[in-house]
Amino acid sequence: MNFYSKITLVGAGPGDTDLISLKGLKALATADVVLYDALVNEGLLEYAPKEALRVLVGKRANRHTYSQQEINELMVAHARSNGHVVRLKGGDPFVFGRGGEELEYAAEHGIPTTVVPGISSAIALAGLQGIPLTHRGVSESFWVITGATTAGIISKDIYAAAKTDATVVVLMGLNKLAEIVQIYQQEGRGDLPTAVIQNGSLPNEKIALGTVDTIVASVREQHISAPAVIVLGEVVAKHEHFSSRQHKAIAV
Repeated sequence: MNFYSKITLVGAGPGDTDLISLKGLKALATADVVLYDALVNEGLLEYAPKEALRVLVGKRANRHTYSQQEINELMVAHARSNGHVVRLKGGDPFVFGRGGEELEYAAEHGIPTTVVPGISSAIALAGLQGIPLTHRGVSESFWVITGATTAGIISKDIYAAAKTDATVVVLMGLNKLAEIVQIYQQEGRGDLPTAVIQNGSLPNEKIALGTVDTIVASVREQHISAPAVIVLGEVVAKHEHFSSRQHKAIAV
């Protein structure tokens, strides 16, 4: 094993290159290999040394470049043969990023690891739109839930969340939006303010504003697609363009 073998899991943030941490940039600057995800802004690769190997290993909906097992094996193999591997992951490595699995695999193979947290889209994208996930007198908590399990079915946690007054942020759930809407409607929440944010933090960011009852139509009409984050809760009404009578998608 290379004496300097190590792996650093770095959160790249939600998309805007300026939203990575200084510590993350310092890790990139010393990388021998960068294994990066599909949702990572490739502009960040400029911060790695010119001679560093850059490998796209990311997964996007229905388009998997590498399996998770293959990514794990690549991390260890490159660490042993090249030295410092930066595993550059969109958002935060531990928020639906499978960073925990990668950390465990590296430990099992004796590779030292470091974690650099990232700004998660689960929190940042609502904030960038002026939507507070918590607000005094409106929302005392927020839930972050995956739209679908590894089995491809909707997360059971959404059923529980729909019964609460908490703000609910759904990641990787656009394909399940109609089902999520139905769950909330069954709880009598059809008038709950809802937002769907596409390409959050990037120049081509869009947001669809509406209620549970109207959001599917709004998303369809505006051709909003993945990657997108769904936000359900009274706090969505804090958005400057929200109106209970007019819910149209807007570009920002």
